[in-house]
Amino acid sequence: MVKLRLRRMGRKKAPIYKIVAADSRARRDGRFIEAVGQYDPSSNPAKVEILEDRALYWLSTGAQPTVTVRNILSHKGLMLKSHLSKKGADGNKISAEFSKWESLQESKLQRINDKKLRRKEKKKKAAEKPAETTATTPAAEQPAAEEQSA
Repeated sequence: MVKLRLRRMGRKKAPIYKIVAADSRARRDGRFIEAVGQYDPSSNPAKVEILEDRALYWLSTGAQPTVTVRNILSHKGLMLKSHLSKKGADGNKISAEFSKWESLQESKLQRINDKKLRRKEKKKKAAEKPAETTATTPAAEQPAAEEQSA
């Protein structure tokens, strides 16, 4: 059985992964059949390079991707293409569905970025509020101190 999996490369604390088609009985970083792509999680955003035709070929022959590789392929839309081709869709339908998926992904990314900005602004406002309340608390403590001395 063939699996699409990650093969670790790179230096210590600077990993780079190769996406490979390997026999399921092979060791994790052992022998592989073909390199299908590369994944660099340390860059921001993570850089993914995939040979689409080879990845689709291996998926069509029954290769099972690991969970991480499945997520990477899903973010690139290759799992959608593979699913549609297994269902028997023609090239025109696949390209139409993929373009529709891409437009939805753009709007999804925009919503996520907007949400991040809102959270950042909320956190910034929350950080400013305690500074204001600490300035007013000593005044509130002064009457209590006067009562104790009287």
